[in-house]
Amino acid sequence: MKATIEQVAEWCGSAGAAGLPDQAAGIFVTGVTWDSRKIVPGSLFVPLAGERHDGHDYIGDAEQAGAVAALWETGRPRPEQAKLPLILVANVVEAFQRLASGYVGHTKAKVVGVTGSNGKTTTKDLVAAVLGTGFRVHKTEGNFNNELGLPYTILNAPDGTEVFVLEMGMSEFGEIELLSKLAKPDAAVITNIGESHLLQLGSRRNIARAKLEIVSGMKPGGLLAYYGQEPLIAEELATLERSVHIKEITYGETSDCALAASNILLTAEGTSFSVQDAPSVRFELPIPGRHNAINALAAIAIGREFGLSIEQIASGLRSVKLTSMRIERVQANNGAVVLNDAYNASPTSVKAAIDLVSQLTGYRSKWVVLGDMLELGPDEEAFHAHIGEYLTDAKTDRVLLFGPLSSHTFDAAKPHFAPDRVLYFHQKQPLIEHLLAELKSEDLVLVKASRGMRMEEVVAALTKGDRG
Repeated sequence: MKATIEQVAEWCGSAGAAGLPDQAAGIFVTGVTWDSRKIVPGSLFVPLAGERHDGHDYIGDAEQAGAVAALWETGRPRPEQAKLPLILVANVVEAFQRLASGYVGHTKAKVVGVTGSNGKTTTKDLVAAVLGTGFRVHKTEGNFNNELGLPYTILNAPDGTEVFVLEMGMSEFGEIELLSKLAKPDAAVITNIGESHLLQLGSRRNIARAKLEIVSGMKPGGLLAYYGQEPLIAEELATLERSVHIKEITYGETSDCALAASNILLTAEGTSFSVQDAPSVRFELPIPGRHNAINALAAIAIGREFGLSIEQIASGLRSVKLTSMRIERVQANNGAVVLNDAYNASPTSVKAAIDLVSQLTGYRSKWVVLGDMLELGPDEEAFHAHIGEYLTDAKTDRVLLFGPLSSHTFDAAKPHFAPDRVLYFHQKQPLIEHLLAELKSEDLVLVKASRGMRMEEVVAALTKGDRG
């Protein structure tokens, strides 16, 4: 970002815009942070107040590190020693969000919002890769997809950004509405409706309603691309009250989708597919998974909407770099292929990962290593049992399970395997030791679980060949 302190104060709705010190004139803000340890010269310091720390207490550290201004809540005593301009606001978080909204509008850049229960991070990466062939793109990094992370992403974009690709996460009603009205997307994607956040929202229909809040801030004439094989999205979209007209496009594998994938081919290294209205073009992804071909359709839809050629879109998909731990292909110390999908898990995404393993060939043995799926609500035991029922020896050769809820997966999977082919572990270390002892160089192993299970530790042990 690049803006004057006066502009920052205006966008924040500052009560103190007129009273800024004379030395603020002509000074530019070139970045924003709430961590005084990460201040670089030119930064605006945003003093967030948490349960254990209050950023207002670190104003001296921020100034010393090179901050050129700071937000400051009006109800707090002004620091006597601070010399940098203080932009007075009623609420720091709300001012921070208004600042981001004002700045993104000032840039005139296009905005693409991406949400969904599963696949939103991968889809965000695919959309950014496609649009990056024709525009200067800035995208969400890591898990900066909430009421703080999204404005942070906007405000730390390089000067000259032409398109923002913003992931929008949620756990409750109202959260995506806030993000959408803040960013005002020109286009939006809803990847699917799964079971994540059932604990908070109670039903998949409610999850669909929460995801569709992305429409609330869209600009008139914007494009909404959504997974056409999920009827809940279409049903809830039809009942939505809208203040502006938007365009819609569905994507998937079935002929009733406006953009449909066909002839999908999979390897452990990647995926290729065709679309029905461009049969002469073969789209290639450097990531495996039938579901990733479907995610790529959203990127194709957005690329077309932004005027890119088929050749540009295909080039972007070929070159995509994914956020880590999303079907990330790594090599074990002994040469075995490891698919690290340990960032998140829900019944829908776990079944998709199992399907991927079942479709890959050429390995001595295929292993599925699963940890618990979290935040699934009162039916969490049944969801884990259903995964066990879904696992069969026709899909994978070996299954290792970890976590208290995965005991239900184990009980349901046992009838489908020989006794020593599906094992349950109460602790992670014995699972790692068993896998290191049994895994051969000609094998394939998938590791998947919710983030809280920290199953990346299994991947790290495999890549190091170290029992810890």
